[in-house]
Amino acid sequence: MSNSIGESRDLLVDLAQRLESLGRYLDVEGLQHTVDRLTHESLRDGFWNNQEVAQRIMKERSAAEQTVTSFTKLRTEVSDLKDLLELAASEGDEDMAAEVAGSLEGLEARTRALEVQRMLGPEDNEDAILMINPGAGGVDAQDWAEMLLRMYLRWCDKHGMKTTITSRQAGDEAGIKEAHVHIAGPYAYGYLRAENGVHRLIRISPFDSNARRHTAFASVRVVPDLDNSITLDGVELRDEDLEIDTMRSGGAGGQHVNRTESAVRIKHVPTGFVVRCESERSQHQNKDHALKMLRGMLFEKLRRDQEAAFEEAFMGDRADIAFGSQVRSYTLQPYTMVKDERTDHKDANAAAVLDGDLDTFIETYLLSNADKRRAKENAKKAD
Repeated sequence: MSNSIGESRDLLVDLAQRLESLGRYLDVEGLQHTVDRLTHESLRDGFWNNQEVAQRIMKERSAAEQTVTSFTKLRTEVSDLKDLLELAASEGDEDMAAEVAGSLEGLEARTRALEVQRMLGPEDNEDAILMINPGAGGVDAQDWAEMLLRMYLRWCDKHGMKTTITSRQAGDEAGIKEAHVHIAGPYAYGYLRAENGVHRLIRISPFDSNARRHTAFASVRVVPDLDNSITLDGVELRDEDLEIDTMRSGGAGGQHVNRTESAVRIKHVPTGFVVRCESERSQHQNKDHALKMLRGMLFEKLRRDQEAAFEEAFMGDRADIAFGSQVRSYTLQPYTMVKDERTDHKDANAAAVLDGDLDTFIETYLLSNADKRRAKENAKKAD
């Protein structure tokens, strides 16, 4: 029992030190002032007259409040567990000591998640637009694309993020040819941009009568949902650069779908980016969604061009969705293993990963990327 208590005590000391450092870095007191200021601003007359600006302010307030709440709760739990552990030690209560030890794993994971959040910048606190397309692999690739869609929807659900499928095209036999999803939640873009790239699946194909092993690929692209109140250099959509087509929606809607061309397809000629939106009944709303997707794609391209690290990880139009270009491999046969090719992080529980357990992959990638940035900055300073 003494060893168990000693290990728990050491971990609690470590967590307390990490939280103290994190509190200084995050400026929790300053964030609380931000929450108070924005709350006061939201109560003034006419606040909601400009919906876009008001929503942006409320999003900023929500993100700051969530960080303060998470930090405060973690610090309180560490303090409470310290007291509980000392009580267990003084009374020789093994059950109480085991209860403390059992709570520490989850506490450490939540502390790590908050540490990862500090790696994200203000531009990362945007809603996200997720785009999935099958690549090489035929019907297996289309089925794989749908499996990825489910995986990300499950991840979002676990993190309390709101998802809206804005476009979905069914596959020829199974799966999907394309899917676009709007994801709303704190730092949705900041976390999910770690998923940009080509994802490879290796398994015994359910579509092969000879039960042979097949490899399939699908691309994942994540861009920020930038509202019109944000102006960024290099992120501009000019009318003369756009080709806009309308068509009948392929989704549900009964007679409405047959009578009106509500779906919108927009091509940005200079980059070749193409988006399609059909989730709304209104052509005007679908056009707005499509333009938001294009703005986000231009922002991500700008970010990619400015940072070489993202250039390597981001598999866009210039990369084949096939062998040698994947950022992550999912092996289901003859053994199970999910491996991130960028960080070498692995998880043998492929079923859990495909059910949305992506946190360790996302966190490892973001921390690795931050380390690369720091190394690059230190090298520049040395020069």
